[in-house]
Amino acid sequence: SLYTVQGAFAEELTKTPRQTEGPFYPNQLPLDTDNDLLRINESITPAVGKITHLTGKILDATGKPLRNALVEIWQCDANGVYLHTADSGKKQEQQDKHFQGFGRFLTGSTGEYYFRTIKPVPYPGRTPHIHVKVKQGGKELLVTQCYVKGEAQNQRDGIYNSVKDPKQKAAITLDFAPIASSKIGELAANFDIVLGVTPEAH
Repeated sequence: SLYTVQGAFAEELTKTPRQTEGPFYPNQLPLDTDNDLLRINESITPAVGKITHLTGKILDATGKPLRNALVEIWQCDANGVYLHTADSGKKQEQQDKHFQGFGRFLTGSTGEYYFRTIKPVPYPGRTPHIHVKVKQGGKELLVTQCYVKGEAQNQRDGIYNSVKDPKQKAAITLDFAPIASSKIGELAANFDIVLGVTPEAH
């Protein structure tokens, strides 16, 4: 029967683990908060870094797509500087002023999101990672981080290794794969986020 099939499917879904927000969620939002982190407003100078197309779906615990979910990402620039005065204030010389550092995307009915950003680079004491926050109707649903598959520093990263469940760990470890048709070496990574919540019926 259909019911048991759906029940089995729900079992298959691996909940995306929560991870620390860290100290560098932007304390002053950039003027530009769109989903293209490589260009700030009308500037024609792109950010430095390996162009990455980060996509995924936001799903509830039953696998249904979440509509009107606000997905936010933030990460350090190619020089290891976060868009946060506690970090960029000290490192103004190094900061890539053309990298937006933070972006937002509101999901539609399919639950999909899309960002154009850079492949994450190491930050002192951390393996390369991208921070992700999911909100809906002003309520924070999940804060997590995603990582680069095959990155040697993952093994030494305390926050990455705090995830003990191998399935959950695999769920936040992304393949940053070269896009075959790209002549400039762009990468694609997919990060489906499964929330541990079943939204209330509307």
